[in-house]
Amino acid sequence: MSPIANGWIDNYNPASGEIYGQIPNSSKEDVENAYIAAKSAFPTWSQTTLEERSRILIRISELLEANLQRFAEAESKDNGKPISLAKTVDIPRAANNFRFFGNAITQFASESHESVGQQAINYTLRQPIGVVGCISPWNLPLYLFTWKIAPAIAAGNCVVAKPSEVTPLTAFLLSEILNEAGLPKGVLNIVHGLGTTTGEPLKSKK
Repeated sequence: MSPIANGWIDNYNPASGEIYGQIPNSSKEDVENAYIAAKSAFPTWSQTTLEERSRILIRISELLEANLQRFAEAESKDNGKPISLAKTVDIPRAANNFRFFGNAITQFASESHESVGQQAINYTLRQPIGVVGCISPWNLPLYLFTWKIAPAIAAGNCVVAKPSEVTPLTAFLLSEILNEAGLPKGVLNIVHGLGTTTGEPLKSKK
């Protein structure tokens, strides 16, 4: 895997060494544009009701389950693991990540505590913080990608996320699922590329 002259990265099938596709090696400017899109979407998404956010996340989980075979085959092609493993572990767990957090946000609760010696009560507010950056590894591509994304968007944050450049295929397919599920534009922005060109600018965003 290496960038080529026009700024794209070859995608290899590790089982055969075959190049089966390419992804963009996103630049600092690309990351900045993704951040701007996420920041623009945040005011609306953060005010979306818990019920609506929950509905969208659960719909994503349902669509992942409905496309189980397709995603398992893509994960195997991209990562090299057996289709049977991706079908029984990786993709079901990715779907469960969205379902778990989609349900959890409708049941948020927090304790309150009386301040010792003072007439005051301390309590916790659960509020979205803004734009979240997520970088995921290659070994459990969709599983760990969704483990970071699902709680962030469930809580009302917007996300700029970079999957591993070695295993980007299921993250790309997930973007199609998100559109079908009705996730508003800008809530999740996926940038592909190397750690040096794409990951570093993402880590430096505040």
